[in-house]
Amino acid sequence: MDRIKRLSYEVLDGHKSKFGEDFADNKKALDQISIVRSKGLKNEIAGYITKFIKKEIREEKAKQARIEASKSVEQDEEQSEIELTEDNITDEATETVVETTSTEESSETSEEKTE
Repeated sequence: MDRIKRLSYEVLDGHKSKFGEDFADNKKALDQISIVRSKGLKNEIAGYITKFIKKEIREEKAKQARIEASKSVEQDEEQSEIELTEDNITDEATETVVETTSTEESSETSEEKTE
């Protein structure tokens, strides 16, 4: 691990709540937390911290989106199951009516034949 990452993680371990998505604010926070004499090194550390925080936020949003998508898929599946159950009940009722009607027609036809 290079020194920028190592130093950034050391700073983030104790003071993560002080950093955000803005580079300039992160640079000021870094000044308050530590003493970095090199301007270039300070900029690199603040830049890495900014990149790291943005990545975490982006991943969290993606995770939330996946959770919401899976919830909607589950709800759709439950709705489909309910509709299938309702369709089966309707089909069974229709079959019963058709069977009853067929039986009645058969009875009428046999009665006509006997006359």
